[in-house]
Amino acid sequence: MKIIAAGLIFLLSFGTSFAETRDAEQNFFDMKMGDFKAELATAKQDGKTGILVMYEQEGCPFCLRMKNTILNQSEVQEYYHKHFLIFPIDIRGDLPLQDFNGKETTEKAFSVEQSVYGTPVFDFYDLEGKLITRFPGTVKDVNDFLLLAKCVVEGACKKASFTTYKNKEVK
Repeated sequence: MKIIAAGLIFLLSFGTSFAETRDAEQNFFDMKMGDFKAELATAKQDGKTGILVMYEQEGCPFCLRMKNTILNQSEVQEYYHKHFLIFPIDIRGDLPLQDFNGKETTEKAFSVEQSVYGTPVFDFYDLEGKLITRFPGTVKDVNDFLLLAKCVVEGACKKASFTTYKNKEVK
């Protein structure tokens, strides 16, 4: 009986989340072709709101936290895939890519051009390759990350910050 009570206290203390989890690397990110200009055309054709880029780097504990607690949730994966093409960019990476204007660059150089020096950073781009909003760091929980996407999808993040939007929505 003591073991059951201890288990119940543990669950109540840390919350209960029974949502399906799936590997973030395999199920959150789209396969990267390295050509953002072509990806814009695909996003338009597929009726997406835009492109989400997650800037990350190896060994980043905050990136890992996002992948293991937020990006691995099936509801997050489904909502984000409905509205965005999603790509990771290693801010220290040397993989070649073409930016939204078709210019040849690397992941590292693209990150510097976008003024990204820490991770994680989530940049939402519209279908013309223009930055809609940037969210640096981690979110509190799944609901906040879903609310961030909703802010972009509804166009509210073009007019106000996510924090302003969130304060209005949560009240």
